[in-house]
Amino acid sequence: MTDMLQNRPLRWQQVRPLIALFILCLALGLTSDRFLTPANGLNVLRQISVNVCIATGMTLVVLTGGIDLSVGSVLACCGALSAGLLTRGISLPAFDLFVGFTLTGALLAAVLAGSAFGYFNGWMVTRFRVPPFVATLAMLTIARGMTMLYTEGHPISQLGTGFAHLGSGSWAGLPVPVWMAVLVVLAAHIITRKTRMGRYIYAIGGNEEAARLSGIHISRVKNKVYAIAGGLAALGGLIVTARLDSAQPNAGTGYELDAIAAVVIGGTSLSGGRGSVAGTVMGAVIIGVLNNGLVLLNVSPFWQQVVKGSVILLAVIVDRMGNQRKD
Repeated sequence: MTDMLQNRPLRWQQVRPLIALFILCLALGLTSDRFLTPANGLNVLRQISVNVCIATGMTLVVLTGGIDLSVGSVLACCGALSAGLLTRGISLPAFDLFVGFTLTGALLAAVLAGSAFGYFNGWMVTRFRVPPFVATLAMLTIARGMTMLYTEGHPISQLGTGFAHLGSGSWAGLPVPVWMAVLVVLAAHIITRKTRMGRYIYAIGGNEEAARLSGIHISRVKNKVYAIAGGLAALGGLIVTARLDSAQPNAGTGYELDAIAAVVIGGTSLSGGRGSVAGTVMGAVIIGVLNNGLVLLNVSPFWQQVVKGSVILLAVIVDRMGNQRKD
């Protein structure tokens, strides 16, 4: 009986996003005749796939007690890098050298670059004790500036049908970006629930000092987590670039807010140590459905920002209230 009472708050926390999603879908279905249509359903899935990838990496970071504000800029930089490498390669006239890239090579280079950005974030946090908020805020500006320098402020277009297939293609009736997001979620779920690293992530977020005393290499785990977050942001950048068939210098602006919103709405505590990838997926679906519904209802983009900000604030308040009751 005692165990049932102790587990009741946990079960409520897990089902809360599902209830919120049901109420939201019901309200939008009653107010818009276009919302509950198969075409719109596929459109929502395609739209949330990017946020699912980014928010999954954000979840791992938040579980360790950190935050990553740079994912939107890393997304833009890596998307531009992949487009640039594919269309014009690397030219070094001083050495009479030109390096061309295949589609696979350009995609891998972009993901590796994103992981390098993320690893640098983790290194700043662990080596120099820079607060994650400050370190990733600095990277937000650095990566955005590098994007502008690389693209010279102009889009990089005409990427070819192979690249475009990543964003607009489909397989077995579902868009390719959805399948990519599914693979990301499955891999992250296995890492957090079935591996030693997953246990270390939760231990660090729960009590970093206790984790250190138990022999966990804190810096190594955090570096890996931030690197994964950067790599997944780069993957999101590839999807965005492929959907537009163009690398836009200002791509990804505000994406970090949607990712954080998905994490918080999904029940992951901002103080770390508590949450799940499955909850984040539910949070990303809620954010995606909310965005889609507001567009269908012709709500002003300015009011959309107000609504999303209010939802994030409400989710944090509920999370804090839950922590106080637990204490």
